[in-house]
Amino acid sequence: MLSPETIRSAPKVLLHDHLDGGLRASTIVELAKDLGVKSLPTYNVTELDNWMAATADRKDLELYLEAFSHTLSVMQTQDALYRVAAECAEDLAKDGIIYAEVRFAPELHLSKGLTVTQVIESVLEGFKSGSEGKGIIVNTLICAIRSRARSKEMMEYALHFRSKGIVGFDIAGPEIGYPPSGHIEAFNLAIDEDFPVTIHAGEVGGVDYIREAVEDCGASRIGHGIGLQEEVPSDEDSRIEEGKLLSFFLDQQIALELCPSSNLHIGAVDFLSEHPISRFIDLGLCATINTDNRLMSNTSLSKELHICSETFGWDITTVYTLMRNALSSSFMSSQLKEDLNSCLLYTSPSPRDRTRSRMPSSA
Repeated sequence: MLSPETIRSAPKVLLHDHLDGGLRASTIVELAKDLGVKSLPTYNVTELDNWMAATADRKDLELYLEAFSHTLSVMQTQDALYRVAAECAEDLAKDGIIYAEVRFAPELHLSKGLTVTQVIESVLEGFKSGSEGKGIIVNTLICAIRSRARSKEMMEYALHFRSKGIVGFDIAGPEIGYPPSGHIEAFNLAIDEDFPVTIHAGEVGGVDYIREAVEDCGASRIGHGIGLQEEVPSDEDSRIEEGKLLSFFLDQQIALELCPSSNLHIGAVDFLSEHPISRFIDLGLCATINTDNRLMSNTSLSKELHICSETFGWDITTVYTLMRNALSSSFMSSQLKEDLNSCLLYTSPSPRDRTRSRMPSSA
């Protein structure tokens, strides 16, 4: 069994983490007091931490999303966005992460008069400050909200900032009733500009949402994708049928950004032992493991790896397989992938110090 320290000290890559789902509870309370936000359920840090976790764990995606009204309420100024992004980078670095892609939706941070440009610049500056000297590189994905009609506009902003730390595009929010094709203009623009796309699909929706994301919208990664388990053979010795979407994912090595704790909390699985991540790995799919929302799910990448290693009997080889999958399917430059790949070659229990000394200086 892998110890928590072995996992924490191992260099890790994170692809699916939401900025507004990873705040420190203490920061929410402090910002709320500074900004005059009166709507928090409690202003006690410990109680707020517990409230967030309990509110998220209600086995329903839309109920899970309700907690974000409180994090977003304190993320409406440039200073607040800068602080939250800087602390995010610091927290990820402390967890042994050497590369992260953190996503956020600029359109959710405009209620106090900020422009989209101000929002994006504040977040990028915060990530730069928080990651400096910490042994981590943080790149950013722009999200559009799938229940709204600003996706093409958000794609245009993503393209404008593509040389400044924005490396990809996504749509997020309630899935059922909001298929990826509803944002086809944005995705066609991404295809025209050769801009990387990942799409939340199959989180609570089925295979059809996933199929649309990859076949019609050009996604090279899928956020969650747990719905793909519909096509997994029940017999472990059975072969994957040709023509199935699962076969396409295997052939093309399209990455799945799996988030076990989050999937459990929204009711996508009833028990962690039922999560398909280990089966996906055994089938040879490009599975990755992620946090989704660290505050709501009371988690970290190390914690996700630890609870899954306990549940599925993973060893360090499985951990590094997941990390190499994440590295290869990330939206970073080819040169940076080559540089960071050497960091992941260390398989001793405590490679962190050597990794830091070899970290590239920029993304």
